Amino acid sequence: MFAVVTPDTIHLPPGAVIRLPGSWQDYQALNEQLGDRSSPRIKYRDGEILLMAPLPEHGRKVSVIADVVKVLLDHLGREYEAFTPITIELPQESGIEPDYCFYIDNWEAIAGKNRINWGIDPSPDLVVEIDITSYTDVNDYLPYRVPEVWLFRKNQLVTYRLQGDGYTIKNSSRYFPNINVSEVVTECLKIAYERNTSAAIRELRRKLASEN
Repeated sequence: MFAVVTPDTIHLPPGAVIRLPGSWQDYQALNEQLGDRSSPRIKYRDGEILLMAPLPEHGRKVSVIADVVKVLLDHLGREYEAFTPITIELPQESGIEPDYCFYIDNWEAIAGKNRINWGIDPSPDLVVEIDITSYTDVNDYLPYRVPEVWLFRKNQLVTYRLQGDGYTIKNSSRYFPNINVSEVVTECLKIAYERNTSAAIRELRRKLASEN
């Protein structure tokens, strides 16, 4: 099956990544053509447009990891808002679609909003990205100053925290400083694949409750 990108049709087989030279206007036109479709994903950076059609395992992994974040936030009694899919844009500069994003410290600023005004409203506090096809670059989030990015690549979760003008790999999350999130995610994904997602989340809740 071949990739097709024309003014009338956009079709990518699962796992395909297409890189095209293009302007911000080209990116906006493709976004309008895609409409509310969740695939392919699209982003813009430095005169380049990237299109990616996720593999089935991509959706499953991001769903499990997002559920883990929600359970941990609930365990700590933290308020939050969560979004997927969502497009983050800085006109003429950058456009990106995170797999999942969370507002934790800044949830009140966007609570109840149907549309986020980028450049005025705050960026997400935490972004979750699954990288199976080498499409993701943590530095794509630098223009938005996202405080923390979780990147799951090669079956390992890596936590990046914004420090100064760049991202640094950290052993802990600023939102869950006393929890080994990489270990938790690995265990939950293992249970999810051996049994199912609900079993993984129930087991995580049980462990957290037993530690109280």
